[in-house]
Amino acid sequence: MTERMIIGFDAKRIVRNGTGLGSYGRTLVNDLSALDAFDLRLYAPDNGITQLRSQIVGRPNVTFCYPHHAPTALGKALWRSHGIVKQLLRDGVSVYHGLSGELPVGIGKAGIRTVVTIHDLIFMRHPEYYNRADVKIYTKKFFSTLREADRIVAISECTKRDVCELGHVDPQRVDVVYQSCALRFSEEPKAEKLWAVREKYVLPDRYVLSVGSIEERKNVLLAVEALHHMPDDVSLVIVGRQTPYSDLVHEYVLQHRMHSRVQMLHSVPDDDLPALYRMADCFVYPSRYEGFGLPIVEAISQGLPVVACTGSCLEEAGGPDSLYVSPDDDKAMAHAIGQVLFGTPGRQQRIERSRQYIRRFGPADMAQSYASLYQEILTA
Repeated sequence: MTERMIIGFDAKRIVRNGTGLGSYGRTLVNDLSALDAFDLRLYAPDNGITQLRSQIVGRPNVTFCYPHHAPTALGKALWRSHGIVKQLLRDGVSVYHGLSGELPVGIGKAGIRTVVTIHDLIFMRHPEYYNRADVKIYTKKFFSTLREADRIVAISECTKRDVCELGHVDPQRVDVVYQSCALRFSEEPKAEKLWAVREKYVLPDRYVLSVGSIEERKNVLLAVEALHHMPDDVSLVIVGRQTPYSDLVHEYVLQHRMHSRVQMLHSVPDDDLPALYRMADCFVYPSRYEGFGLPIVEAISQGLPVVACTGSCLEEAGGPDSLYVSPDDDKAMAHAIGQVLFGTPGRQQRIERSRQYIRRFGPADMAQSYASLYQEILTA
């Protein structure tokens, strides 16, 4: 009987990050484990958050692995960047996948084959959104990872271009594998769930939705400004992690007496998001730069038309039937939103074509792409 291949994963974000990198890792592991082609070992510095860890489907081919002796934060960090290599060798890991743009130092010399997923290089493309120390640290880790990696995965063609240009990488070394969104976004929420979410957040009757960390790069103030040019009965609901930029948005709302039309929601459970999408008129994603733009796919999955911004990769996520405007043009944003609100001609056809487009981001496709990649690495 042929011995099953063991694939190791950097699972720090899986057990700690509620969105973004965490969602990506959890979705990938669940989709891969359903194939039942490998034994999957998830290497995390600690148990993390129970609610996030429990989103990994409990299958016999999935095992969480933790450091044997790393009681302090420094010890966990050193284990993840260096000490983990010995543990991977003891566990018989054939391929190690760095899910968040990092690989342990020395893993290549140890004979373990490696894949790394690069989500974006915003810290290099737009360093103005980061402090200098972080830019230096992230850049150093990026080039270290390039030296260790056998194969590099970019989550969009835009990210691949950035990796090749900024990292001086041969394009043949970079594969594009798009993200998929969790299956819950493809399921229609039950009527009682919709009612419960509307009551819980006291949602307006008619609203445009934006989902993503409320930070400067995400540029949600553009959507707030667009309200000036839209009907008074249309509100904006913003869902995302609170940052100092949130205070700027809040100040603008108060200054322009828009508090009755703008609602910011923080710490929203994943389970509530599909209902929030479903009840909106449309979805806006005014970000200046992204690696992919997964909330766009989530919104389309829940039957929403999308308005996003030009300048990065969002056209890849939303396809030709979403609308795109300059990240500095609030009037264009308002005009685009007006074209897709409930009751506008062609709205449903636009939604259906967008749903056809995002089928390429299906979970089975992503899982099979990675499964084939792992096999290729070992036979190369």
